[in-house]
Amino acid sequence: MEPGTRNSYAEAMRTRRLAWIAALLAVTVPVAAVAQRGRGFGRDLFRFDQYPNPDYDGRFVLERIRYTSGRSWRADYPTMERNLGAMLRQLTSINARDDASNVHTLDDPDLLRYPLAYLTEPGYWYPSDAEVRGLQDYLAKGGFLIVDDFHFADEWAVFEHAMRRVLPDAGIVPLDVTHPVFNTFFTIETLEVPYPGWLGEQGLMGEFYGIYEDNDPSRRLSVVINYNMDIGDYMEWSMTGTYAFKPTNEAFKFGINYIVYGLTR
Repeated sequence: MEPGTRNSYAEAMRTRRLAWIAALLAVTVPVAAVAQRGRGFGRDLFRFDQYPNPDYDGRFVLERIRYTSGRSWRADYPTMERNLGAMLRQLTSINARDDASNVHTLDDPDLLRYPLAYLTEPGYWYPSDAEVRGLQDYLAKGGFLIVDDFHFADEWAVFEHAMRRVLPDAGIVPLDVTHPVFNTFFTIETLEVPYPGWLGEQGLMGEFYGIYEDNDPSRRLSVVINYNMDIGDYMEWSMTGTYAFKPTNEAFKFGINYIVYGLTR
């Protein structure tokens, strides 16, 4: 990479973020209250297909990463993104799409057009060399990656091995509730949120980690990691009452905070 290229790309990425989110409105309605009365997309009969990506029209769309090592990347797709988009439209000034989703592989150059990406079920993520290089470029040029939906040591080992291929020297550090990523829009009061379903009922609680740009805690996070947690599942099922009200509410807070953080840093 030529000198100065990284900084210019990062600046361009941050400029795009600021263009997408000029200002945020104050929240006047609890998240879960909106979720309970909001649009329900339900379980999609064709959830195992990838829908065509919409043409760019200036509205925010969360990028989902499609990895080639299996079908697990599809977890909660596309209902999670659409429910989250609906919540963003109702609670913030982010002009988000709630009728479409974007999906790209890590080695697709078009991924670089979008400042945030979502990678789910990394316990089944075995990236190819091209995908490793694609994620290296994405993060180096200012992209922000949200990692979600995995638990137990074996899935962590798969994820960490893959991430070490991308960022061999990266420090994966625990985050506490005072970190700005948990306070960008909502003030999250506790990180003790149960994993959805019976695992959470048995006491499995979320843990949250991050990777800083250049391993420098004074700089922005380039990756945020939800371990022993699945906010995507909470958001997918939010309109059905499948899971308890409070953790569902918190899942939307995490999702919205992550997006605001990624768009403004």
